[in-house]
Amino acid sequence: MPHTPEPDEDNVDTVTPPQPVFHVEQALLGALLLDPHRLDDVNGIAADSFSTAAHAALYAAISTLPRPDPAKHAKNTTWLDRVLATALEEARGLTASYLHALVQVCPWPRHAPAYARMVEAEHARRRLLTAAERLVHTVHDASLPHPVQTALAEADALAAVVDDIANRFPPRSGVLPRTPAPPPTAADDTEAVEEEQLLLATATARPDDIDAVRWLLPDDLTMPLHAGLWQCLTTLARRDEPIDPVTVLWEAQQRGLLDDGREPGEVLRMLAEPAGSVGHWAERALRRSLLATAEHTGRRVEAYAGDSANTPFQLVAGARRALADIAAVRTRWQHAAGATPPQQRRAAPATRAGPPTTTAAHAARPTRATR
Repeated sequence: MPHTPEPDEDNVDTVTPPQPVFHVEQALLGALLLDPHRLDDVNGIAADSFSTAAHAALYAAISTLPRPDPAKHAKNTTWLDRVLATALEEARGLTASYLHALVQVCPWPRHAPAYARMVEAEHARRRLLTAAERLVHTVHDASLPHPVQTALAEADALAAVVDDIANRFPPRSGVLPRTPAPPPTAADDTEAVEEEQLLLATATARPDDIDAVRWLLPDDLTMPLHAGLWQCLTTLARRDEPIDPVTVLWEAQQRGLLDDGREPGEVLRMLAEPAGSVGHWAERALRRSLLATAEHTGRRVEAYAGDSANTPFQLVAGARRALADIAAVRTRWQHAAGATPPQQRRAAPATRAGPPTTTAAHAARPTRATR
């Protein structure tokens, strides 16, 4: 067995703590070092499939060097020395004693194909985790000039990884990850609250424009009250009933939106302050919803891939279900982006310190929101 090195010793045995795949990789490399011809039975992996640079370097050396004569290989270490010399170019911590230890820890060299399949499965999990992390990072990258397009591109990259894993490990029907999906991130965005209030007020003032933004759903809004009021507006519009702050308030009461003790006057004031266009604010809300969905999808896949107990079959099934949420919002986004005139797609207004309380403030808001 490999010895336990001192903390300052430069040796590949220093793994704290070793994961199961580390031992699997050791067994596979030991089998290949003992019987190089077994490389013919190993499929689906490459050097980057291994979890450490040392193991990757060893596998690359084993894969590229000409195989030794079996009879000579059984009598001397010439080929092992060549493997070590080649691998040392990429992993300086390797030693001859580690290679011999790998041979010793391999239980059954003939099981090399099974070991390789395990290495491939763990590599698939790491690839999925990396792709999901990139998606989440993209959503939070404020420097991106086109965040929606970039997030969708990362979602496509994640889907490509899932498809590749599915080709290697065809999913079994009905097998979902055992890992609970994380809850959606709680929204705490002052700008989102302001824009949604403007959407509701503007739709109340211009109800004829509601039908043009049918792609916006109540769940796209960040606050339950806003989602409920948007449902009130779309319901009244569908019934072709009168729409103004009072009729919306009454519909809200019928739906129990005021049961939390919210003051009716507060809702009336919110709905009486329109600005800009319904299409503009609706597209802003849908954009925010798409990015939130992308983040939640990435975090779901992160949770699945972060649980080593999930098999590749489960990872594929869970990831595809998560990606379906992005696909649904993406379709609506494409309708929205195609239907909204270019001049209405503009930056959000500056965040207000509080609701306007003067006639001048009411007059100023449309100018600010539409400039």
